[in-house]
Amino acid sequence: MRVLVVEDEARLARALQRGLSAEGYAVDLAADGPSGLEAARHGEYDAVVLDIMLPGLSGYRVVRALRDEGHWVPVLMLSAKDGEYDQADGLDAGADDYLTKPFSFVVLLAKLRALLRRGAPERPAILAAGSLSLDPATRRVTREETEITLTAREFALLEYLMRHADQVVTKIELLDHVWDAAADLDPNVVEVYVGYLRRKIDVPFDRRCLQTVRGAGYRLESRG
Repeated sequence: MRVLVVEDEARLARALQRGLSAEGYAVDLAADGPSGLEAARHGEYDAVVLDIMLPGLSGYRVVRALRDEGHWVPVLMLSAKDGEYDQADGLDAGADDYLTKPFSFVVLLAKLRALLRRGAPERPAILAAGSLSLDPATRRVTREETEITLTAREFALLEYLMRHADQVVTKIELLDHVWDAAADLDPNVVEVYVGYLRRKIDVPFDRRCLQTVRGAGYRLESRG
C-alpha cells in the first residue's frame, strides 16, 4: 500500500518512512503544505499521514482543499495540539482520524490499518481468497490452516493483489503501490516477486490462483 507522509520535521518524517517501509508500505515524503497538497492531488495514495503545522499551507487547509476537490483518500492527521477543539477542527476539516504527538508507532500503524479498512467496503479486516487468508493486523498468511512465511515485500505484494482480487493489476501499478517510487527499479522485479509468491501460496497446495495475464499484468482469483 502506498502512503504519503506530509511532515516538516525531517527526523520524524525519516523515522516514519523507515518504520512504514519496514512494515511493507511504499512511502513518499513531502515537507510542506503546498507540495503535500500537490502530491496528494496527483498521486494514487491509499492513505495520507498529514501534520497540521506545516510551512506554506496548514494541514487543515490541505485536507479541506482535497475534500473540496472530491479527493477522498483516507487522511490521518498528526499534531502536537491535543485539545479537544483542535481534534474537532481537524476532523471537521475532513480528516478521518487524529493522532497527537508524541505518539506510539504501534498506534499509528493500527490507525492506518483501520483507515484502509474503512476507505472502501471491499477492504475487510481479514482478506480471503478461497482457502488463502491474510490478516494485515497480525501479518499472518495461511492456506488450508497452514501458516505461510512471507518477507515484508512479499506480504505487501500479496495484500495489494488480494485487495484487488479478480482485477488485472499491471506491473507499473504494483511498482507504484508496493515499491518505493524513488527507487530506479526494473519492472521485471515484479515478475520475480510474483514467482516467489507462487512458490509459497500456490505450488505447495497444488493451486493456481495467482495468474499471469499475458501482456496486461497479474490477477489473483478470489475463489483461491
